[in-house]
Formats: sequence, C-alpha cells, structure tokens
Amino acid sequence: MPVSFEGKLVVAISSRALFDFEDENRIFDAEGERAYIDLQFSRLDVPARTGVACALVKKLLAFNTPATQRVEVVILSKNDPMSGLRVFRSAQRAGLKLERGVFTRGRSPYRYLDALQANLFLSANENDVMSALEARVPAARVIPESAQAAERHADEVRIAFDGDAVLFSDEAERVFQDEGLEAFTAHETVHALRPLPPGPFKPLLEALHRLQVAAGTDVPMRIRTALVTARSAPAHERAVRTLMEWNIGVDEALFLGGLDKGAFLKAFEPDFYFDDQRGHIESARQHVASGHVPFGVANVTRRVS
Repeated sequence: MPVSFEGKLVVAISSRALFDFEDENRIFDAEGERAYIDLQFSRLDVPARTGVACALVKKLLAFNTPATQRVEVVILSKNDPMSGLRVFRSAQRAGLKLERGVFTRGRSPYRYLDALQANLFLSANENDVMSALEARVPAARVIPESAQAAERHADEVRIAFDGDAVLFSDEAERVFQDEGLEAFTAHETVHALRPLPPGPFKPLLEALHRLQVAAGTDVPMRIRTALVTARSAPAHERAVRTLMEWNIGVDEALFLGGLDKGAFLKAFEPDFYFDDQRGHIESARQHVASGHVPFGVANVTRRVS
C-alpha cells in the first residue's frame, strides 16, 4: 500500500527556516546561484547551525514512536537538489529523522502543499508564504534573527497565537482599522455571542488538538498553547466564546489591551509565536522564535505596494 499522511500532523518547512543558512544566502544574493551551489557543496560535511524553527520541529517529531508515526516533517525548499544534500545531512547530524524533501531550484514550492496535505508551512520567503495562505494553508514567514527559548521546556511543545487575523478572521480588526478602538469594542460587545469566522491558523490549532488526543500518554511530550491578543474586556468575551464554539481550548489566554507583547511572550517561552502585525513580531522576536502571518487588513498596504 502507498504511504499516506492521512491523520498526521504535516509540517512543510524551508531549509532557511530549519537551518541557519543566512551566510550562504548572502553569497547567493551577492554572487549568484553558481557560487551558492559551490559553497553548499564544499560544506557538504559541515553541519549547518540550527535555525529558528529547528527546536520546534525536533519537539514535534518526539510525538513519533517506532510503532506510530504521528508527525511528518517535509523539507519544501527553493534550493537545488545538490544543496539539498547538505540539508539532509545537517538534519541527520541534528538528530532529526527527516525522510522527504521537495527541492525546486528557484521556483516557488508552495504548489506542492496540497499534495503534502500540509497543516503548516514555514518559510523565510514572504511571497511563498502569501501564496500558501491564499491556498488556505496555515503559513508564516519565519524571522531568522529571532531569539529562541525552546530548550527550557523539554517536555512541552509551546505555541502562542495572536487572535485577530491569525486564529480568527480579520473581521474585527477591520472595524478597529477603519473606526478606532471605541468602535471596535462596541462592535465586539454587541456581537459577543456570535462566533468569529475562522482565521488562517484555526486548522493548525485543530491539528495540534488532534495530535495531543491521538498521542494520549504514549509519549512524554505534551502541547501547550496560548492566545496572546491585544484584546481586553469586554472584547475578550467573543474570542473565548469562539473557541468554545469550535470546541478547541487553549491553555493560556493573555488579554493585554495594547500592552507590549514581548515581555509576556518572554514569560511564556513558546517554541514559536504567530502574529499578523509586524510591530508585534518585531517585539516578540527579541525574546522568542517568531513568524509573521501576512494576512488580513493590517497587511493590505504591504500587498499592494
């Protein structure tokens, strides 16, 4: 029978999200593809430094046992196949059991996400991420310069999400952008009993919930999630009721009312944080691994420019 990803958590990840190839990428930008390929091949037996999402991947793979494979991580990269050799060798040296990869030599790889049944796509390339989001795959542009706190909680995968335009749609955010905070609060109070439409990362939250349930007590690794949002009372109620309607819980909810998120994320110490606002990501990445979700009204100007 053919191999199937049915029922698995599938993470598609670019080589620059998994490993620190920033020096090599600068050579590509300055000297072109041939110089880049030659450099990667000359370093074939030199393990790449771990990248911003490597710790997250390692923890997720810990949900696999010899008897049951619950998580699949696939390299989905614009690299050429020759450079892909170094990616796989570096993964092996890092203790990551990765078996599958797609290398497209400069072409956008997002078109393979549907075939992979991906629940998450992480890449350093914003255009690829935007294409993935348009194809309704949860996706984020990783920030390679992010700090990392993953090793402090060896038995937990910790993931934090922004609310509006990430877990939820940007419906409420549009009210805020167009009419201001007072109108936003009034809108959310009036509609407190009406669930928010889903945002791009609802499917990932659902997949993480399924993974935790399926794993049960078979593995020591657990998943801990947090909602970290600029909402405050009374606008918090609609967010909580939406999660209740979806029958998906989060372990922690931080309603910060405009406070800087960085210090709170530093305290939660997630393996990864997802937010649609560039300003929030800039604050977050000083403390934790972060990914920008270029979705929703806050990113419309950027898309047009």
